[in-house]
Amino acid sequence: MFEYNEQSVQEFKERISKVRSELDDACKAAGRKSDEVTLIGVSKVFPVECAMSCYTAGLKDLGENKVQELIPKEEAMRNAGMNPNWHLIGTLQKNKVKYIAGKVTLIHSVDSFDLAKEISKRSEGLGIVSDILYQVNISREESKHGFYDEDILTQLDELNKLNGIRARGLMTMAPAAATTDEARQIFADTRKLFELMSNQVKDKSVWSVLSMGMSRDFKEAVAEGSTHIRIGTDIFGDRKVILNAGN
Repeated sequence: MFEYNEQSVQEFKERISKVRSELDDACKAAGRKSDEVTLIGVSKVFPVECAMSCYTAGLKDLGENKVQELIPKEEAMRNAGMNPNWHLIGTLQKNKVKYIAGKVTLIHSVDSFDLAKEISKRSEGLGIVSDILYQVNISREESKHGFYDEDILTQLDELNKLNGIRARGLMTMAPAAATTDEARQIFADTRKLFELMSNQVKDKSVWSVLSMGMSRDFKEAVAEGSTHIRIGTDIFGDRKVILNAGN
């Protein structure tokens, strides 16, 4: 169904160009420079051939939601001489940390002290430092993971004591049903929390990342200071096509 070839690479170039054009417009409207925002292509559920095409088309940052999808894609692409910056953006279970430690550029979804502690332990064992983001549930959705703002502030002193990890910033998601104004408010509240924490984190020099915004709401996220946007549908297409094909 999907192939890694010249035609697929060209298709991805066109999609990436369209997203970058919209990102440029969003940055201009916010009085920001486009190079302040990292574009992450989320290849969730799509086969490795799509990730390869996307990478060859020029997008060097790729994201996955699940460890079991990221690992085989990372291996296949590495064997093909392709080494994107991998981002784990989905829920990470403690028992899966050992599989990705040292293989990803940034873990966006550290949603509890226990998970941070496990990443710290695994990273120390490998003699590395893992870059992480604290996932915050600003919208307080019961179906979403993440620290509530008051909880992350309460636990920050203990989080700061962990070695083997380097906290770079925050990640959040707006509800799928959120209006434009509601999404922007969630992103604004996340930025305020990020700024509040900036003088309390262990390494202030690297506290610089706000991972906010997806295909449906990245313009609002950019307006509120997002530095990393996670784009799936607008680059890879409708996941329902893949999911329905598997049924």
